[in-house]
Amino acid sequence: MASMVEELYARVLRPILFQLDPETAHRLTLTLLAGVPIQIRPRDPPELRIELCGLDFANPIGLAAGMDKEVRAAGAWQAMGFGFAEFGTITPRPQPGNAAPRMWRIAEHQALINRLGFPSAGMEPAANRLGRLKRAGLRIRVGVNLGPNRDTPRERVAEDYAALMRAVGPLADFVVVNLSSPNTPGLREWQAPERLREIFAAVRSAAAEPARRPILIKIAPDLEPPMLEQICAEALALGVSGIVATNTTIAREAVGVSAPYEGGLSGRPLRERARAVIRDIYRHTDGKLPIIGVGGVASADDAYGHIKAGASAVELYTGLVYGGPGLVAAIKAGVARLLKSDGLRSIGEAVGRGA
Repeated sequence: MASMVEELYARVLRPILFQLDPETAHRLTLTLLAGVPIQIRPRDPPELRIELCGLDFANPIGLAAGMDKEVRAAGAWQAMGFGFAEFGTITPRPQPGNAAPRMWRIAEHQALINRLGFPSAGMEPAANRLGRLKRAGLRIRVGVNLGPNRDTPRERVAEDYAALMRAVGPLADFVVVNLSSPNTPGLREWQAPERLREIFAAVRSAAAEPARRPILIKIAPDLEPPMLEQICAEALALGVSGIVATNTTIAREAVGVSAPYEGGLSGRPLRERARAVIRDIYRHTDGKLPIIGVGGVASADDAYGHIKAGASAVELYTGLVYGGPGLVAAIKAGVARLLKSDGLRSIGEAVGRGA
């Protein structure tokens, strides 16, 4: 069934969507997917079950932040078979993001470049939709990705994250603090250990019991090795729940793509760099810090490679644009086969085997 859906998408739907500019195609797709009710959830084989940050996931394949910024299509993500979905990036106040055009396909490399700049309707509509999901009986795990408003002064950025944590944190299963988008000026500076300390303290203080949730940080793939090692040490010291690795990259030739567009590059060219960062985090933390691997996941081999490098779960976005809705089931089936061929009984046994 998964292969039939993939073929239908490749032959019929993708050519139609690719006639439109990427952002228009994205909006149209989300509008259609928003109509899928929260009812269907495919069953997963038990070997795909994984525990991450103290939470039980039916499978390790998740939707990356950026695909569904406004929490509109949760029923569709559940029906496709995702184990979890990360919604956002959500900002405290509404903002339009950067001016268009701000998204481009690099089809020959199965890649995207975007400089969206956190377009968001704000935290209040997101909180309302998240609350409805819980009441509707959504069964997949829900993450929320948090970011500050573009015009927030530097001295108040931590307050933005705290406000978001209070508004939407209790409505999610886990929270991701986005410190690494290349499209919000100055944001990546908050990855530095001393600034990370400030942000994490604000977010944790806003997460009062009993509404406390695991708090992860999302980092860039472009960090220099000494900085990445410092971030890992600080994350362990602070008690960060995990790391999402990685965001989009500002590199071009380094990942095999030369393109004139500004913004973050995602998709297949990012795969090896993301995997290297995953492996380094796993080594720097001795496997003590859960990792969600993001970047270049478009097949079972891609997902399994990230898992063996040290990720407990993976997320996809660009792979879904090129592969379509059947990709999720295909990846899960393929990962189950790869586990069996390696003589392993669960995803947990594969994590870090290639680190």
